[in-house]
Amino acid sequence: MVGDYYYGTGRRKSAVARVFLKPGKGQFSVNGKPVDEFFGRETGRMVVRQPLSRALIEYDAALKGALSAAGLVTRDAREVERKKVGLHKARRRKQYSKR
Repeated sequence: MVGDYYYGTGRRKSAVARVFLKPGKGQFSVNGKPVDEFFGRETGRMVVRQPLSRALIEYDAALKGALSAAGLVTRDAREVERKKVGLHKARRRKQYSKR
């Protein structure tokens, strides 16, 4: 616990999501806006709640087993593949001409 809140971090590619659990009414806000206003689709609302699991573990360590079994604590290690010399993109080559 840091001060009067619990903290958790979620990362994906180069993005970082920081979650602060504070005593209150149970509202989710992203950049000062309600979640429903910030994200139009339901899938976005579900994804934004995943970094919350690390803050919940800091709040109550007994939840770690259930959250890790659900796969909410593992970091997605996939990164963008770098562009190689002589190619258009990371894997896209020039079109082969037989004749």
